[in-house]
This record gives sequence, C-alpha cells and structure tokens, in this order.
Amino acid sequence: MHGPDGTDYQEWITWTEIVPPHRITLRHGEFRDDPNAFETVLTFEPDGEKSRVVMRTVFPTKELRDEAVEKYHAVEGGEQTLHHLAVYAAELTRDATAPEEPEH
Repeated sequence: MHGPDGTDYQEWITWTEIVPPHRITLRHGEFRDDPNAFETVLTFEPDGEKSRVVMRTVFPTKELRDEAVEKYHAVEGGEQTLHHLAVYAAELTRDATAPEEPEH
C-alpha cells in the first residue's frame, strides 16, 4: 500500500470469501496471521440501473480502528479503494458492451 506522502506500507491480504455478484470478504494485516488484522466485507446491492457498494471494516479493538483512521487515513484509503473498483467495473462494462470490430 502506498501512502499519500509516498510511504510504502507492508500489507497482507487474504481473500476469505467471494460470492459473485453479492459479496467479497477479506482479512487485511501487515503479515500472514497478523493478530491485529482486520476484516472487510464488500457487499453489492442492486440500486435501479446501478449497484450500491457497501464497505464494512471491523477491527479487533477500538484502539486499532482509531489508529488506522488517524495514522493511516483508513477512511480515505477505503474511499480510494472504492473509486478504483468503480473505475475497474466501468472498464469491464465498457469492454463487454463495445461492438466487436469486423475481421478483415
């Protein structure tokens, strides 16, 4: 992970559940079996012609949550993650709906 000041942070992510198109669950820590790892669940819900994405993150303690928010800017990082996901999904949608070029 790269911080806004250019600092690189070591991280370890384990995808624990993927249920297309409803949910993605992951554990996120600094290393494998990190006792301070937190769990994030992304849920995808229909919202008219669009989808609503909800990101819920649970930390082992309030102190770890507060540190993540204050020191590592976790809220802004979560927003950045959701933005990247939206861009990626838009690219997939655009590619899937683009007309195929005729072969010559």
